[in-house]
Amino acid sequence: MATAPQGSTADGGNSVSVQGITKRFPGVVANHDVDITIRGGTVHALIGENGAGKSTLMKILYGVQKPDEGTITVAGQQVSFSSPTDAIKVGIGMVFQHFMLADNLTVLENVVLGAEKLHGIGDKARAEIVRISDAYGFDLDPDDLVERLGVGQRQRVEILKVLFRGAKIIILDEPTAVLVPQEVDALFANLRELRASGHTILFISHKLDEVLAIADDITVMRRGTTVGEADPKTATKLELAELMVGSELPSPETEESTVTDVVLLELSDVSLLDDRGRHLLRDIDLTIHKGEVLGIAGVEGNGQAELVETIMAMRKGTGTVRLAGNDIAKANTRERRELGIGFVPEDRHRHGLLLDAPLWENRVLGHQTREPNITGPLINRRDARKDTQRIIDAYDVRTPSMDTHARALSGGNQQKLIVGREMSGDPVLLIAAHPTRGVDVGAQAAIWDHIKRARREGLAVLLISADLDELIGLSDRIEVILRGRLVGEFDPRTVTPQDLGSAMTGGQDAETKDETTSTSNGEGAAS
Repeated sequence: MATAPQGSTADGGNSVSVQGITKRFPGVVANHDVDITIRGGTVHALIGENGAGKSTLMKILYGVQKPDEGTITVAGQQVSFSSPTDAIKVGIGMVFQHFMLADNLTVLENVVLGAEKLHGIGDKARAEIVRISDAYGFDLDPDDLVERLGVGQRQRVEILKVLFRGAKIIILDEPTAVLVPQEVDALFANLRELRASGHTILFISHKLDEVLAIADDITVMRRGTTVGEADPKTATKLELAELMVGSELPSPETEESTVTDVVLLELSDVSLLDDRGRHLLRDIDLTIHKGEVLGIAGVEGNGQAELVETIMAMRKGTGTVRLAGNDIAKANTRERRELGIGFVPEDRHRHGLLLDAPLWENRVLGHQTREPNITGPLINRRDARKDTQRIIDAYDVRTPSMDTHARALSGGNQQKLIVGREMSGDPVLLIAAHPTRGVDVGAQAAIWDHIKRARREGLAVLLISADLDELIGLSDRIEVILRGRLVGEFDPRTVTPQDLGSAMTGGQDAETKDETTSTSNGEGAAS
């Protein structure tokens, strides 16, 4: 357990205090009378279930939104922010859970955008980016297009942007969601170095064991307000979970095996090239049976997203794809969906939701050719709305109404809506990419239970997750993907997260599938 450095005080140079913060939206009070004091030179963890108001508070601290009431004090001086620029001027930087990057720009262009006066836009800026990247092991090329980067690499670009701007108070929203255990250890080592040099870290996470490992102080939020503090030296995960949601920690562990002999999905010799002729996927062979959860483990950027998008026909690969014995290689995305493939996307904002549309329209999204959403050629608004309410109730989507825009929901409630929508079409195959990323322990339990129940009823599941405990707990088999190839298979009953983490970074002891793993895929190389 990390301890606070000597001399850290509430009135230190990088301290932050919020008092009486209140923020209202139409139909919702996001924050009410929030009080938090963050000591300078510490790692302060903020925890709470989805919808507890954490994200709204962070946006207020970063100047994205203005509070209706309350005060913010930084280094003993009361401040008022009209934009993130004002927050940056007093040394506050934020890494959002959902990235704020322009896909069509390079790493360098994204990093310097809005900060051109610091180091220019040429060689000096490039040198500073390389220096930061090397210092923190980000392994980023300033000239790479962001659209070619995996989720993990995108997160590192966001952290690099904050450090490039010289932030001394850094807000990290779910920073370990895409990291393997070894990478979490490395990140925590870097956070401890930042803390030792006087940086203040506000650490938002749903992973309570990580909170206990890194935090000096813990504040708990529930339903928009602060409800208590905890000492990481004495608190337990159970106590923190009860403070957050009033219940015990859920477990992803499945019951007895439900795997059948019936093959639901079969991929043979599936490969995928990028527009420069480089392999993103190479010679993928896999099968998933009815009643089976196949987990895919890999460092972000090693082909998981491309595998999912190839199965969904979002990308055009080569090889054979069979669903329930039928060749679907020529079927487009809509046709594959109509054949019974449910899809929980990796990035819910880019591929899962229309953020500025109401929830009932988002329920129809991707299911607009099937009942109860249509009658003949027309959308059946009444039945679609009725089924949206059923999903809201069954999946505990916390929202004022089905007419609320998806953007107004917390990340966890957005995810529950997506999972409910995809499970509602009675799919035969569910492709779930990071289904519980960024959701609290209560929402995790609900999503896990729905997957377990559907598995018992014969659903085949392809599960992609950066949460290795989730992979081990839910999967019947685990495959490791490295540089676009499936390179090893593990038994969840005997494997540990550390074993998987080692295999994912190339130091595996698994039953190797191909002793000559390709290293030609520069796009997805493990760092």
